Amino acid sequence: MNTKRRDFLRSSTAAAGALFLPANLLAQEAAKKKRKPPLFKLSIAEWSYHKALFAKKMDNLDFPAKCKEMGVNGVEYVNQFFKDKAKDMDYLKQLKTRCADHKVKSVLIMIDGEGNLGEPDEAKRQEAVDKHKPWVEAAKFLGCHSIRVNARSSGSYEEQQKLAADGLRRLSEFAKPLGMNVIVENHGGLSSNGAWLAGTIKSVGLDNCGTLPDFGNFRVSKEEMYDRYKGTAELMPFAKGVSAKSHDFDEQGNEIHTDYKKMLKIVLDAGYRGHIGVEYEGGKLSEEDGVKATLKLLRRLRKELAPAYAKA
Repeated sequence: MNTKRRDFLRSSTAAAGALFLPANLLAQEAAKKKRKPPLFKLSIAEWSYHKALFAKKMDNLDFPAKCKEMGVNGVEYVNQFFKDKAKDMDYLKQLKTRCADHKVKSVLIMIDGEGNLGEPDEAKRQEAVDKHKPWVEAAKFLGCHSIRVNARSSGSYEEQQKLAADGLRRLSEFAKPLGMNVIVENHGGLSSNGAWLAGTIKSVGLDNCGTLPDFGNFRVSKEEMYDRYKGTAELMPFAKGVSAKSHDFDEQGNEIHTDYKKMLKIVLDAGYRGHIGVEYEGGKLSEEDGVKATLKLLRRLRKELAPAYAKA
């Protein structure tokens, strides 16, 4: 082979390689775009770290960094850890900046201690609604989609349903123009009765009023425990969030009180693909290890269940 022919072949091969490389990169980018998102997103409920927060070993402003450290980009706040900051714009700007710095998203704020939305006394019920309003505005500013509220009341089954629906409707009407949701967790009393809570949400009649099914909060009273799988199935048609409650794990990493695989199938069969928030409340593992164990379980099952829901 003469020198001119060798030089021609060498230059031709180099040119082909140069053309191939961008095409290959383009193909990779196209594949990324076609790749389906995960079955569900992961977030962490701040209550998972309530011991550290109450002991001042951790601050609410540290929570976005903690979620990022855990490989999670969804942040679920609890208002108890910044209860006087709902109207403090300087503080809320700091919190929002922390989220941006760590590339995490504020998902929701869980609201406690602001009065009962099902209060029998109308003036007190309206007062509770008004106390929740600043939290709707704070959640909106932070980029959340919802605030989580409670539906506590008193009276008969029907009376409590009517009262709670009234308070929820008033708050949801305020939240709707802001593009915010008001979601109710099964959180003790009749709210832990899936049929009662589902009926209450139906009677509110607003699409921005929904539920936050919690895998473990189905104790109606000291004597009565509602079936957690039945209750979750009843609440999922209205769900705008899901709380993966965990306490203890076996040697295989499964939660021993809740069949997570069965529960996740209920969630996914309802068409839910949003955030599932880790809420560890156990005592045998540290808060850190409990969160890690719950995340590991959810990630394992998400991968395991993916093929069955590939076309969903």
